[in-house]
Amino acid sequence: MDPIFDEFLHVPARLSVVALLAPAEWVDFGFLRDSVGTSDSALSKQVSALAAAGYVIVRKDQDKRARRTYVQLTPQGRLAFQRHAAALERIVALARDSAGQPTTD
Repeated sequence: MDPIFDEFLHVPARLSVVALLAPAEWVDFGFLRDSVGTSDSALSKQVSALAAAGYVIVRKDQDKRARRTYVQLTPQGRLAFQRHAAALERIVALARDSAGQPTTD
């Protein structure tokens, strides 16, 4: 296994969240929920795990009508995502390279 492959980050829901956060500054929790296609409670669990690992920061704001939650990727989370994406790209490249190779049994 690639040494920079991040088992923690590879959980599909977590990987989806950090991929959505990567190009953005702060992202609304509702947007994340709808984009990932999950429930509030399931997303909250994954965001809490990412925050505990230092990969995201959570900010709660109060506007006139409701409380809003926003999530941001930390520099540590951004680096972890970039490294994990690079590891996945290497795995895919190896698979492509070996696809044309005869198997030895």
